[in-house]
Order: sequence, then C-alpha cells, then structure tokens
Amino acid sequence: MERREFLQKSALALAGTAAFSSELLASKKPKHMVGVQLYSIRDDMRKDPVANLKKLAEMGYTNVEHANYIDRKFYGFSAKEFRKILDDLGLKMPSGHTVMGKQHWDESKNDFSDSWKQTIEDAAICGQKYVISPWLDVALRKNFDDLKRYMEVFNKSGELCKKSGMKFGYHNHDFEFSLKLSSVKVYDIMLQNTDPNLVAQQLDIGNMYGGGGRAADLLKQYPSRFELMHVKDEIKSESEHGGWESAILGTGVIGVKDIIDMGKKSGGTTQFIIEQESYQGKAPLDCMKEDLAIIKKWGY
Repeated sequence: MERREFLQKSALALAGTAAFSSELLASKKPKHMVGVQLYSIRDDMRKDPVANLKKLAEMGYTNVEHANYIDRKFYGFSAKEFRKILDDLGLKMPSGHTVMGKQHWDESKNDFSDSWKQTIEDAAICGQKYVISPWLDVALRKNFDDLKRYMEVFNKSGELCKKSGMKFGYHNHDFEFSLKLSSVKVYDIMLQNTDPNLVAQQLDIGNMYGGGGRAADLLKQYPSRFELMHVKDEIKSESEHGGWESAILGTGVIGVKDIIDMGKKSGGTTQFIIEQESYQGKAPLDCMKEDLAIIKKWGY
C-alpha cells in the first residue's frame, strides 16, 4: 500500500510539473494583437483626431497605427501630448508610418540626419515598438546595386531603433512585385539583403495584389519574416491603382482569414492591423466597426 501511495503521489507531482511547464511555455508564446491603421479614417483624423480616436476606442480597438508625423508632431500634437491622449483613451500605438527617404542618410558622415533621429526619439516616447517606412524612393529602385547598397541603410536604421528598444520595418505596396532589377523582384532584393533581427516586414496583403504579389506565396517563401500584417481585402476597381481597391474584410479576392491564419502559424506575425482605404459608399468609421467585428468573429 505504501508503495502504491508513493507511486500515485509521484504521478500527481509529475502531472503538476507538466501542467506548470505547459503554462510557462504558453505564456512565452507571442501575443497576437489587432489594431487599425489610422489612414483608414484619414479625413476624420484631419478634422478631429481626439474625437475620432475616442470613437475607435469605443468600438473596441485597443491599438492604433499612425500615418501622420509632420514637423515632430502626430496629428498636430507633440509626442508627449499624443502619448497622453492615447493613454487617456486606453489606446496603445505599437507601430507607426514615417517614410525614411534618401535625405535621412548622409553618406559623407555615414550617419542619419537629425530629423530621422528625432523620428526614432518621438516614436519611443509614444510607446512604439516598430518604426515603419511605408515607401521606397523611386531614385532608390533604379538598379540592383543601388538598391542592394541602400538595404545596408535599412539595417543601420534597425540598429538605431534597437538602441531605443524598437525595430525598424518596411511596408510594401505593389511596385515591389511588378518591378524587377537585374531580373530580380524588388521585394526579393529587399528581403534577401536585410537582417531580420534588425528589419521587420509589414506585409500588406492587399496592396501587392495589383502588382502580382500573392501573400500566401510570400509566407511560404519567407517563413517567420512578417512580424506585422496589414489586414486588407481587395475588389475590382476601375479607378484605383492596379485595377483593385480595398473593401470590407471577407468580401474580396484575398482570402483574408486563410492568410492571417498562415501569418499566425508560420509567418511570425504578431501584429494584425486592419486597413481599408476605399469604402464603396459607406462611412470610413462604419467600415472600421464592421471590419473589427469580422476579425473578432474569426477569433482574433
């Protein structure tokens, strides 16, 4: 009986240890966050940033991504002022869009301009984890060698961001897939010449469609490279770029749920950011409410 009792207690202890270990491992898994790119409601933000941020918070959004940083101000507010607005509304801003252009890198000094250093500084004040450049100057995509060389500047920007506890990142459009330099797609040149420990990729699953890019193919080709994702659907358009425009999630050709599931499973994606730029006659805020309800229904 004593032996049986000992074995039972040992089994229970082992089971408890296994359960504790499972909990510990689960706690270390990356947290998946849903947010909204404020460009989706750009006209509303232009009129009254605070009131419209409040409306997003009331819908249930907890994370936002800015698309307006001019003269060291976010939507007209200093970094400290904007951080307070976000805090008061219970919002966080894990990422933001500010274009890093040729003017931000001084080759003669082998250093960044003061304005880019200030961009990093202000992003940190606002609590960002990612500083995302959403554009690549046309002058930088003229030939293979120049673009490859400039990717070292991307890596250096990553090193600069790292000093402030952040990461530099890039957000694609469509030209990265339609344009080839020395028979290599621009996007392949970018991913193959940037350090994933320093430069994150924000995969816009809708923008690429008109340029021939397909999110599922990229998630397979470059597993774990896409820490952020712009969650977007696309429908045919006569007026928008590439013959496509964004629409309510689940109504277009992208197969959004399958793509974000892939991102979560193998893409390394932890930040899922809703963006819709065209509205088919609906109010942008109404679209944001509908999009959030859909992604929540999908379990995010």
